[in-house]
Amino acid sequence: MKNSHLGRKNLITDVPGLLVGNAQDARLKSGVTVLTADAPFIASVSIVGGAPGTRDVALLEADKTVQMVDALVLSGGSGFGLDAASGVTEGLRAQGRGFAVGPAKIPLAPSAILFDLLNGGEKDWDRNPYAALGLAAYRNAGEGFDLGSVGAGCGALTGQLKGGLGSASVVLESGITVGALVAVNPFGCVTAPDAPQFWAAPFEVAGEFGNKGPIFGLDPLATPQSRKMEAFNSRGNTTIAIVATDAALTKPQAKRVAMAAHDGLARAIVPSHTPVDGDLVFAASTGQRPLNDEISDVLMIGHFAAVALARACARAVFHATPQDNDVLPTWHEKWG
Repeated sequence: MKNSHLGRKNLITDVPGLLVGNAQDARLKSGVTVLTADAPFIASVSIVGGAPGTRDVALLEADKTVQMVDALVLSGGSGFGLDAASGVTEGLRAQGRGFAVGPAKIPLAPSAILFDLLNGGEKDWDRNPYAALGLAAYRNAGEGFDLGSVGAGCGALTGQLKGGLGSASVVLESGITVGALVAVNPFGCVTAPDAPQFWAAPFEVAGEFGNKGPIFGLDPLATPQSRKMEAFNSRGNTTIAIVATDAALTKPQAKRVAMAAHDGLARAIVPSHTPVDGDLVFAASTGQRPLNDEISDVLMIGHFAAVALARACARAVFHATPQDNDVLPTWHEKWG
């Protein structure tokens, strides 16, 4: 990372003002991750996968009236997980947060879900558990948080190994901070076929995901992941992410950064953006640091958002931990 360095925590919360909370249920093998801040923030979104599940993301487009949101929500549970945002908005409302419409305030917490309903967890609930998990995740929000089998990554899977929740950060030469947060649950793989090396290895910093080095000698025509096509029906898919910066971006600029950040998924997951994945990236800006040059700064923020996101994907899998009734091993169980 020439002309840049790691953030102090190597987490998205190295962006000043951002907070992240996790809540999960090990029996359920699912959970929720919430990104919020001490003040509303600019946000946009880019959806590239073929099977997304979302709530309130249309308001993030550049032509929509609302400019800022109060939180972004990543959840397991497929369509059931969209109810996590209900719990988050309950927590926001209790604190008097929200978009003002006369005397009323409407908390805004756009959300995205991944499919983890067939991962070995017990899904026999009588009442949808995701609103309670969303509220708990919001109440747990802070600058420090765990990675791996937590939050929205609690029950995540990849093509060969358990997935998880990952994060990474970088501080640019200009002083701008960029961070990434991701729940990794793709149809594809984050490591080479039957090998410990991560596809994101060229971007690894300070041995943050095992220092196994890059991948050499693969047949470029070989199938890039070991899971057969029919397997997605029994396990599920989708990688959902947030990239963030303290640079003062407009909504259109945040949209451009979200689009660029998808390159990070493509570098870390093979294959990515498939018809059976709902791959989505939110972009957030706290607006604390003015841009020096609009074009070059947005270009660099987008580039480093992609780099941070690729690293975060690998860290998610690297930090995954074993749980009862797992259907796939962790990276450490297989290669550690």
